Amino acid sequence: MSSHLAGLNPQQREAVRYLDGPLLVLAGAGSGKTRVITRKIAYLVAECGIEARHVAAITFTNKAAREMRDRVAELLPGKQAKGLTVSTFHSLGLRILRVEARRLGYKPRFSVLDAADAQQILSDILKNPDRASLRQVASLISTWKNALLAPTEARAAAGDDDEIQAALAYQAYQDTLRAYQAVDFDDLIRLPVVLFREHPEALATWRSRLRYLLVDEYQDTNGAQYEILKLLTGVGGRFTAVGDDDQAIYAWRGADVENLRRLNDDWPNLRVIPLTQNYRSSQRILRAANSVIRNNPRLQEKNLWSELGLGDPIEIVRCRDDRHEAETVALRISAHKFEHRTRHADYAILYRGNHQARLFEEALRENRIPYQISGGQSFFDKAEIKDLTAYLRLIANPDDDPAFIRAATTPRRGIGAATLEKLGDHAGQRHIGLFAAVYETGFQENLPARQLESLLTFADFIGRLAGRAEREPAGRLLDELLAAIQYEQWLFDNEDERAARAKWANLREFVDWLSKKGEEDGKSLIELTQTVALMNLLEGREDEAPDAVRLSTLHAAKGLEYPHVFLVGVEEEILPHRECQEGNRLEEERRLMYVGITRARRGLTITWCGRRKRGGEIVDCAPSRFLDELDPAEIRRAGETSDPGQDAREDGRRRLSALKAMLGPGK
Repeated sequence: MSSHLAGLNPQQREAVRYLDGPLLVLAGAGSGKTRVITRKIAYLVAECGIEARHVAAITFTNKAAREMRDRVAELLPGKQAKGLTVSTFHSLGLRILRVEARRLGYKPRFSVLDAADAQQILSDILKNPDRASLRQVASLISTWKNALLAPTEARAAAGDDDEIQAALAYQAYQDTLRAYQAVDFDDLIRLPVVLFREHPEALATWRSRLRYLLVDEYQDTNGAQYEILKLLTGVGGRFTAVGDDDQAIYAWRGADVENLRRLNDDWPNLRVIPLTQNYRSSQRILRAANSVIRNNPRLQEKNLWSELGLGDPIEIVRCRDDRHEAETVALRISAHKFEHRTRHADYAILYRGNHQARLFEEALRENRIPYQISGGQSFFDKAEIKDLTAYLRLIANPDDDPAFIRAATTPRRGIGAATLEKLGDHAGQRHIGLFAAVYETGFQENLPARQLESLLTFADFIGRLAGRAEREPAGRLLDELLAAIQYEQWLFDNEDERAARAKWANLREFVDWLSKKGEEDGKSLIELTQTVALMNLLEGREDEAPDAVRLSTLHAAKGLEYPHVFLVGVEEEILPHRECQEGNRLEEERRLMYVGITRARRGLTITWCGRRKRGGEIVDCAPSRFLDELDPAEIRRAGETSDPGQDAREDGRRRLSALKAMLGPGK
C-alpha cells in the first residue's frame, strides 16, 4: 500500500484515491477531514504526476491554511510541494486580482480596505448614522456582494424604503472605492467572478494553472465562493469538496448550506463519500450528538461512531439562576481538576452569546482559575492603535493607499471625500499611488487651490517625518506626530470622556512601548513599524496555548476540541435563540447544539437555569427543547429536586469525601 494511504480507514482511503470526477466528502465531526485533504494533495503530487503548482487547497481561516501547509510539508519533503497553493478563498481572490487587475480597471497595487476603513467611507456617505443603522446597511451591502448583485440589481430587488436607501448607498460606496482604487473584503470574492465571467481568456489561464481544487469546510461557502469553484473547475469538476451539513452554523454571515445540494445539480456524476468514524469523542458523546441532529433534515443519514470507549456519563445540571450556574461550573472545574490531575486547558465553557461570559469570568476569578476568552479584540485592532499605525505605515511606505486614506482623514485635516475621489481617479489613470499623485502637475492643475493646499500640507508633513524616521529616536518623532495631528484633543471632541481617556491611555502605552523598544534594540521608526506589522500578522500564533480554561461562543469553538466541555445556558430563547424558533433558523440552532456536544472528547456537562436576569428583570426560564432530544440512556441529571441547590450541595459533599479519602488519614 502507498505510504500516503497508510493508516487511513477504508472511507478515507477511497476519498483520497477517487479522481474520476467531482467528489463530495461528507465528513462528520472529528472524522479526520484534514488528514484526507493533506493525504490527497500528497497522493496527487507524488503518485498521480500532477505538479504541486497546479493544485490548490482552499479553506476559511489563515490558521487552518497554515496547519494544512505544515502537514503537507511533512508528507512532501524537499521541493515536491513547491508552488502548491494553500490559502483562504479571500487570499486566492487577492492573488487572482493582483495579476488581472488591469482587466478590471484597477492598478496592480490597488488597496484592500479593512472593515473599519470601509465603514468610515460608508458612514460619510450616510452622513454619520447611528451605529446600528451603519451596521445594518454594511450587512446588507455585504449580503448583496456575496450574492453577486451589482448596485443596480440590488436597487431593483429592494423590498422597502430602507433597502432602497441602502442600495443607493451601495452605489455611492462602490463609486468611492473605485475612485480610491480600493476593494473591500467581499470584493476579493466578487471581483474574480466578474473577471472570469467577462474575460474568458483570463478564466482559461487560471484553469490551466489550478488543475485540481480541494475545498475545506464546504458547508460554509456563500454564493460567490460557489461560483468561483464552478468557474475554475468547469464541467469536468476537477475538485474534492469536504464539508458537513450537520455543522453548517454560519448562515448569519452569508454561508449557504444549500451549496452542498447544488453540487449534485451542477455535477450529476458527483460521488459522495461519508466519513463516520470519529477520532475525537467517546461513544456516549457521539450517541448524544446523533440523537439530537437526527431531528434535522439531512443530505444523507450518517451516525458517528468511535473506538474510544464509553466515556463519562453526560450530566444535565439545573441551576437556580445564572449566578449560581457560573459558581457551579467554576466549582466543578476546580474539583474535577483536583481529582483527576488535569490541566486548566483541558476545560472549555461554551455559550450561545458573548453576553453570557461576564458571570463566568467573575466566578473563575473568585476561584483563582486562569481563563482565556476566544475571539477577544487584539490590542492592535483597537481603532486608536490602527489610527497611529496608519501614519507609521505611510511613513514607511508612501505607496500604502489604505494607510494614506486613514491618516489623511483621522483626524480630519481639511481633506474631504470629494478631494480623495479626484485623487483616486488620477492615481488610477496613471497607475500610481495616492501619495505620488498629490505631486503630479496634471492633478494639481485640476484641483481648487484650497483643496490642494490641504493635501500638500499633509503630504509634506508625512515626507518630512519619513526623511527623519531612519536617523532620529522613534519616541521623539512619535510625540511630535501626535502633537502635530492633535489626536488627544480630537479624541476628547469625538468621544465621551471615559472612552477618550481609555483610548488615549492605550495610545500612550503603545507609544511608550515603541519608544522603549527603539532604545533597547537600536531600531529606527521604520524598523519598528515593520516589527509591529509582523506582530500583528503573527498574533495568536503561540507555539503552546496557555494553561487556562477556554471561554468561547459556540460559533468560535467550531473546529476545536477539549477533554471536558461545559455547555451552558441551554434554555429556550438562548439555545435555540428567541429569534430562531422555527424553520431553517431552528435547524441551524440544532446544528449549533450538535457542534457544542461534539467539541467534547470525554466529559460533557450541560447546564440550564430556572431563572435568569434579563434586561434588568428576573425571568423564569425553561430548559431547551434540545435536551428532550438527547438519548435519556446517556444522561445523568442533577439539580432537579424541589430545592435546586440540594443536589449541588450533595454533589459537593460527595466530592469532598472522595478528596479526603484520596488524601488519606491525618492529611
